[in-house]
Amino acid sequence: MPLQNRVTPTGEIVADPGRGTLTGNRGCLHTPDGRLGVSRWRSKLWICCTLDWRGRRRDPMPPGRWTMLFFLDEATGLAAGHRPCAYCRRADYLAFGEAWRRARGLDRRPKAIELDAALHAERVESRSRRQLTRPARVGGLPDGAMVRSRGVVGLVAGGLLLPWSFAGYREPVALPDGEHVDLLTPPSIVDAIRSGYRPGLHPSASLRPSAGPAAVRPSAARG
Repeated sequence: MPLQNRVTPTGEIVADPGRGTLTGNRGCLHTPDGRLGVSRWRSKLWICCTLDWRGRRRDPMPPGRWTMLFFLDEATGLAAGHRPCAYCRRADYLAFGEAWRRARGLDRRPKAIELDAALHAERVESRSRRQLTRPARVGGLPDGAMVRSRGVVGLVAGGLLLPWSFAGYREPVALPDGEHVDLLTPPSIVDAIRSGYRPGLHPSASLRPSAGPAAVRPSAARG
């Protein structure tokens, strides 16, 4: 039976057989019996990590340490409010921080603690602890952002919507320019993508012939 540690673009943590291409954590969320408790985070540090780090095998739920979460790809992790890990994905972390700096016109790259504080204010509502979403127009969103359009959650790519699933992206559907959607990816991350950061995508995105430029770099290619 799969563990309850698969993350959706809407930030939910559920049980599903799909493993995904990245892992990460938000602190220790599980009880000694391996079940998730009420909490969905234990700190503001939400990271996305590589699946394989120097060949080490890790317990996905070590007692009292962390709960290993799994994401279909980086675009999924970013939508849920995670950022690249500064340790196992150093190059991606630096590229993300530099894109963040350009987007905000800063004179230096922000520190991890600054990224985490800003992102935490954008990703969850403090009382309900639900994911914060925002209305947006399709034409103003970069490829790589995640949205909900007419009840379908998916990836913006080349003017189309690639519906999301644990198994990968499904066939693209029309996403008319100017349509109003619910933006799932936090605004600061959207700005970083717009300023040059390219989220890694599941290989299924690159198999969609009309998916556009966002689909050229699979998540598995980076780490």
